[in-house]
Amino acid sequence: MIAQGIIVQGNSVLMVKQFVQRGDLVWNFPGGGIEDNETSEQACIREVKEETGYDVRITKLLHEKNEKYTYLAEIIGGELFLDTVNEYNQDIVEIAWINLDDNDKFDSFTTPMLNLYLENAG
Repeated sequence: MIAQGIIVQGNSVLMVKQFVQRGDLVWNFPGGGIEDNETSEQACIREVKEETGYDVRITKLLHEKNEKYTYLAEIIGGELFLDTVNEYNQDIVEIAWINLDDNDKFDSFTTPMLNLYLENAG
């Protein structure tokens, strides 16, 4: 079970560049595994904090399929910071605000979620 957050400000979305299980280095939405004692919402908030330094609140469940939850979230505190000391962040090499028009950064996993966000944002 995985929870991830889509955080958009202006014309940019918050992304983390990380190594994934298939060995590729890709841009992903911040997120990760749901622990036994937490809801998918709590996992999303915790993972975004761990991976980006931002405190967020969930505004909407955008999509759920095969126990992968994608939430829309907004920043309520904290600041952009990659904690490389945290062992859970060893796969992350960069955090950045990616322009929504920068199609090179999005792949077959992130593009559909971004399109769903854009459809709902209208």
